[in-house]
Amino acid sequence: MAVDELQAIIQRCQILEEADFKGEDFNLFQVAGQKCLEDGYAAQLLEVIQNEKNKVIVKNMGWNLISPLVRCIFMYKQEDDKREHCLRILDQLAQLCNPKELLLGLLEQIEQTSGEQVCQTVMLLLQPLQTVLLKLQNKKAYSVGLSLAMIMNQLTPLPIPYTKQQIQEDKLGLCQCCNAVVDFAKPFVNEVVKNMEKSSEYNDMELKEELIKFCMKSLKYPLLTAQLEQIEGIEEHPFRHFATEIIDILWNIRELIPLVFVHHKGKSPSWENLEFADVDRKNSADALACLSYLMFVQHFGVECFPVVFSPSYLLLCNMTHIEVLLKRTEESVLSKGLDLFESCLLRMEDNSLLHHYLEFRDFINVPQDLVKIMTLCPMEHMRKKSLNILQLFIDKFDTEGKSTLFRCLLKTSNHAGVEGYIIKNIKDQIHLALTKEYDNVWFTGHHLISLLDLVLSLPEGAETDLLQNSDRIMASLNLLRYLVIKDGESDNQTGVWTTLGKIGQNFLKPLRVGLNMSKAHYEAEIKNKKENRKEAQTSNTVCSVTVSGEKMPAMTTGMQLQVLHSALFTFDLIESVLARVEELIEVKTKAVMDDN
Repeated sequence: MAVDELQAIIQRCQILEEADFKGEDFNLFQVAGQKCLEDGYAAQLLEVIQNEKNKVIVKNMGWNLISPLVRCIFMYKQEDDKREHCLRILDQLAQLCNPKELLLGLLEQIEQTSGEQVCQTVMLLLQPLQTVLLKLQNKKAYSVGLSLAMIMNQLTPLPIPYTKQQIQEDKLGLCQCCNAVVDFAKPFVNEVVKNMEKSSEYNDMELKEELIKFCMKSLKYPLLTAQLEQIEGIEEHPFRHFATEIIDILWNIRELIPLVFVHHKGKSPSWENLEFADVDRKNSADALACLSYLMFVQHFGVECFPVVFSPSYLLLCNMTHIEVLLKRTEESVLSKGLDLFESCLLRMEDNSLLHHYLEFRDFINVPQDLVKIMTLCPMEHMRKKSLNILQLFIDKFDTEGKSTLFRCLLKTSNHAGVEGYIIKNIKDQIHLALTKEYDNVWFTGHHLISLLDLVLSLPEGAETDLLQNSDRIMASLNLLRYLVIKDGESDNQTGVWTTLGKIGQNFLKPLRVGLNMSKAHYEAEIKNKKENRKEAQTSNTVCSVTVSGEKMPAMTTGMQLQVLHSALFTFDLIESVLARVEELIEVKTKAVMDDN
């Protein structure tokens, strides 16, 4: 019988000194204890462990029972007495065992668990783990850090509940587990706070640094990808509660404000392996970006925030974080980047952001990232939001800043639709310059002329793909038509009349030649398709189209004709505006000559 075997080993070990215990004794105790648990004799095992005479034996050998004990706890149902006995044994082991050995046993058990049992195992072992760590007294920093890192590493692979239903179900127990881990860390936070209050020159930074690492890991996972908006029907959102707790820890250990404003707080680990160093930098950047989102969008910890910083300085501090978030492709992370950018911009007045800020790399990179989202993101609401935020960003700059930003985007966007949008913005700024009383040198005169050189041109002359660039070309023609109508040749505030010859040479003439060539080519194609249509219909011939290296669904002859006619319609549209611009120029030029 298992209990008899255990009693025999206990009686043998009771007469030995602690130093005389052998490896064989440890093995026999573990096997007999495990058999007691598996055969349902947990109550008898509990009696043995509680017996004062066995204190030394349990202290040295008890930690070996952790693995079978955890298995049995999960095997029994919640209301089963045997489960209750197992939980009491676990509590006794936490009180009696050698702390260092039990710590390793508990961490080993957490490390070995996987899948659906991760959160259950972590929550089961948090209390004994905390008890053991508190018994380590002053030398606990490394062990606390190791424990928190092990727990977070085990949680990280788990999928994060995102929808209302998933959060309410909390199928794997992640929401509950995250908040339990914060409670587990609180005694160690209190210890750091207490020591800092005792001395203004608190030098024992090890435990504090381990807590910072835990907070940074928590910001990266689960908070970076978690849904943190208030959800109707959920009274206390578990991830919002978790975020509040993490912010509180950072505030209590006096690291919240430094982390918000200092991008590289503290010592970075000096990795010999450059790949590890890159991963560490990326994780830190993700965590700090999430922290800024929590502070400036969700307003966690806002009551701690000093109200002394200008909106432009806050934007400057956050641009690095915004860039980090906008580089990601996950909707939950990308939306945080857009929300953070929008929040920073809405604090500012229009035309208040000085052009000098464009000397910072992030102020050039972020609008380029917005352009990528606008043109490549598969989610329509994200594309629309990016466009709105780009316009907001443009509106905040002074006139020189707008001019510089327009130049940059025209040179880097490589997208006709975006270029057309920028050209429309240029037209709006010219209109303001011509209709307002104060001088606007950046959208009139020689500054505007150099900008128009970029706008009123064809990338490849007459051979430019007019269909591909139709948005840009139409916007350019509309701008030129506006300039010719609004700015008389006698006033010439914009300088357009001075440079008309150059515009004609670089833009209007090549465009006319390109239109004639394109129309002739497409008309010939239509004629050819119509002549072969009968044969194509008989044989059900289809053609394949390749876009960006990917084959699109096959097209019938009828569909091909539709596409060709659509292209011709676009060319006719461009030609009608071009003809109107040429007519206006001719009429105005003739009128001036007649006056002279």
